[in-house]
Amino acid sequence: MTTAKLFLHGVPDSPAIWHPLLAELKLGGTPVAVPALPGFTGPLPAGFPATKEAYADWAVGEAAALFAAHGPIDIVGHDWGALIAQRVAMLRPDLIRSWAASNAVIDPDYRGHRVARIWNTPILGEIFMALSTPAKLAQGLAAQGMPADIAAEEAAQWTHKDKRRAILKLYRSAKGLSFAHDWALDIPKLPAKGALIWGADDPYVDLSVAQRFAANRGVPLTVIEGAGHWAIAERPVEVAAALRTFWEER
Repeated sequence: MTTAKLFLHGVPDSPAIWHPLLAELKLGGTPVAVPALPGFTGPLPAGFPATKEAYADWAVGEAAALFAAHGPIDIVGHDWGALIAQRVAMLRPDLIRSWAASNAVIDPDYRGHRVARIWNTPILGEIFMALSTPAKLAQGLAAQGMPADIAAEEAAQWTHKDKRRAILKLYRSAKGLSFAHDWALDIPKLPAKGALIWGADDPYVDLSVAQRFAANRGVPLTVIEGAGHWAIAERPVEVAAALRTFWEER
């Protein structure tokens, strides 16, 4: 049976970030789910608190639905989607055949990048969001290597106030990006079949974070030289090759 795939995007993205990689993977005939994080492409669901635990529980539901239909799944995440994918694998290893994380990983020593610290700070985070226009976001994403058409599509989502509210709630629930006292404690629960794929020039999560995790946990690390945080969209050929090799391993 073909293993179903679940792809989880990060911040400030949407499922559009996966378009180049999915085109390269050519997963025709494979069950694939590429959901939007709640509140990221439409209104926040009523009563949804937009915390990291809420997003993890939501993702468990997405994984469980795929599992019910197709059996154990391959889960792939980028940025916050990578953190959530790892959390799903910790909480429900029975659902997972493999996990892969790109340019983010649950690490007890990582303390977050500058923008994460801004978003974590009340008032300052709201001011940042108010001053961050779609045009500026598109320009900034493209300057960091994201394909211009996808940067424009992602920036168009920035007009949704619920998305900006959700991002602030998410980062504050994680104290910026600090997992030492909760999610990182469960790293030993991760299924053995995991992999990291990393843009070497990531300005948000340094390559050394991935190297430390890979060494400590004995998981393979593929480094995409000359790529940044959005290597999945910037260099989809190399990322697709790494994923195919990983999935084919027993």
